[in-house]
Amino acid sequence: MLFRGWGKSVDGGWPEVATVVDHVGVPHLVVTRHALVRQLLTDPETFRPDNALDAVTPIPVAALRVLAGHRFRLPPTLANNSGPSHPEIRGIVADALHPTRVAAQQPWLTDLVRRRVARLAAALDAGQPVDLYAELAADLPLLVLARLVELPDAPVGAVKDFARAALELFWAPLDEDRQLALAAEVGRFHTVLRAFAATGGGLAARLRDAGHSPDVVVGALFFLLVAGQETTSQFLTLLLHRLTGEPAVRAGLRTGEIPVADVVEEGLRLEPPIVTWRRVAAVDTTLGGTAVAAGTSIVAWLARAGRDPEVVAAPGEFRPGQRGSRRHLTFGAGAHRCVGAQLARMEAAVVVAEAAPLLDGVTVVRPPWCPDNLTFRMPDAFVVRRA
Repeated sequence: MLFRGWGKSVDGGWPEVATVVDHVGVPHLVVTRHALVRQLLTDPETFRPDNALDAVTPIPVAALRVLAGHRFRLPPTLANNSGPSHPEIRGIVADALHPTRVAAQQPWLTDLVRRRVARLAAALDAGQPVDLYAELAADLPLLVLARLVELPDAPVGAVKDFARAALELFWAPLDEDRQLALAAEVGRFHTVLRAFAATGGGLAARLRDAGHSPDVVVGALFFLLVAGQETTSQFLTLLLHRLTGEPAVRAGLRTGEIPVADVVEEGLRLEPPIVTWRRVAAVDTTLGGTAVAAGTSIVAWLARAGRDPEVVAAPGEFRPGQRGSRRHLTFGAGAHRCVGAQLARMEAAVVVAEAAPLLDGVTVVRPPWCPDNLTFRMPDAFVVRRA
């Protein structure tokens, strides 16, 4: 992983920027300080988002041919759009994910989570191990998103496989054989999205009615299915795992002394599913006193910014409500701040409120494992059983 083992500078300070070399030999400027990461994200004229969806490992010609055979394209739509079309596209998506619409889904989601928790509690009481990723967190964000934006009916497993394949293809270190396999999987589902973009209702229809091309509609759906739901299921898994080791926080939740919302925000700060995001310098400039040439790839280390001691009172400790807890940059900042932030918060609040009691008296059989990936943590199975 690009940042594995890269910590404080030799003198014990906290580096603001540092040039490192990633796994394919491409130099990046890494930004860690909260203030500098925020500056980077809120100045899209100087630091453009054009490279946000570029493959970290260059895709070989053979895999590109596979994608081209499925008419795969990722035009500027949301995260990678620095053009004049971004505000309108974002506005249409934001309307679909409006806080009022999100809040309307909370009773339905609460009932679903409550029923799942009851089933999992019975299994734990019977001495069985349970996988809190597969049996609770994995599909919840997708099910809610489908209701909000009227996604096409598709097997949940197929959508999840596609999303994880896309996260791996574009953000992981890969060999060519793996790239070919992933390109085939991503391309096949992209064909399904293209068909829906042409005829589907909901968000797809609203984008079409606004005059956006089929490629833009597909690009918006692609990003929502990858970043709009997969990251939230990752966060739910990471947060539940973190709470197994925080008995005092669970006790505070039981008594009501610790608000659920504070637990969610501290979880977002300490266990973000997205650890980095990229920008490219549009002009020669400086950042934190470091000269940055036009065309430089810049990695904003969001997770590290959330532990900046200049912002957070106890950076490495899970203390809901502490000073600076809510100033994390897990959802980004500026014009490209995550449009689904309110949705992710609502989903996490429901899961914490309903599922935290499951964690009392359990032992972790298998903690989530996160593969090598520049940006996404992508945890897998999280298995617990009664101690």
